Amino acid sequence: MSNRSTSVENPTPAKVVSLEAARKLRSHSGREEELSYQARILGMDKLALLEEMVSFQQERTRKGELTLEMMARGKYLFKALEERAETRELQLLAKSYRRHLEHEMSLKLQQG
Repeated sequence: MSNRSTSVENPTPAKVVSLEAARKLRSHSGREEELSYQARILGMDKLALLEEMVSFQQERTRKGELTLEMMARGKYLFKALEERAETRELQLLAKSYRRHLEHEMSLKLQQG
């Protein structure tokens, strides 16, 4: 007969993570990134905004879909392009794409 015990007398305490705290932390971190991106966009000139737009479209193509993070960044980018556009066509294009992003974001948030 073996002297080994099948039960553990002093188990190692499990690490407990509050899901609510984790969500708040992730949300706070995401908000900081969003504000940082918004500040960066506000400091860009027209050429840099157009380059950022191209970069945004390339990222979207690479990923194959728009993530919530991309939609949030896109709203700021296209709003800035809309406000600084020198032509009516670019202004309308930026406004249209910004509104599309806002609509997609709303749908995604409703779906959960």
